[in-house]
Amino acid sequence: MVKTKVYVEGGGRKALDRQCRRAFNAFFTKAGVSPGKVEIEACGSRPEAYKTFSADSRKNLPTYLLVDAEGPVTARSTWRHLKGSDKWERPANATDDQCHLMVQVMESWFLADVETVESFFGKGFRRQALPQNPNIEDVPKRDVLNGLEQAAHGTGKGSYSKGKHSFEILAMLDPEKVKSASPHASRFIEALSR
Repeated sequence: MVKTKVYVEGGGRKALDRQCRRAFNAFFTKAGVSPGKVEIEACGSRPEAYKTFSADSRKNLPTYLLVDAEGPVTARSTWRHLKGSDKWERPANATDDQCHLMVQVMESWFLADVETVESFFGKGFRRQALPQNPNIEDVPKRDVLNGLEQAAHGTGKGSYSKGKHSFEILAMLDPEKVKSASPHASRFIEALSR
């Protein structure tokens, strides 16, 4: 079986890279993607994910780029969004279907499955501190992250921390809830499942 490689923003250090790969694999498997079909490449920063994807896209292998949008997405094409926000050009061999965004950030997906996030943090989690907009892709990045920090502040795990908590939560999320709340996540999971 030819593996599909996904270059994701996330990780950056050896232990975090492992957590990132495990979390995305668990999430995609729960979403119905065959185990072992996908190889996650934890690239650390957004620019590094783009750079690595761009280099490998020349090899005509099945590859995807998955990065945070870092803001609202109004462009019709994900590549057009990244050109406007980051000045990134679509690599010559890459298609529109190979570029995917977590809108506005990966943590936006957490807002689709608040029950799981609350269960992860446990006693003292203040759910009402989270943004209440059901259109999770419309919630600004800073509101998502601030809401998570405030909601988790009084728990035994302490305030939300991207490196400390993010991948554990991602692995626990219900992909169906995420797909229902995030058109961009749904588009990506459907692409991976093909």
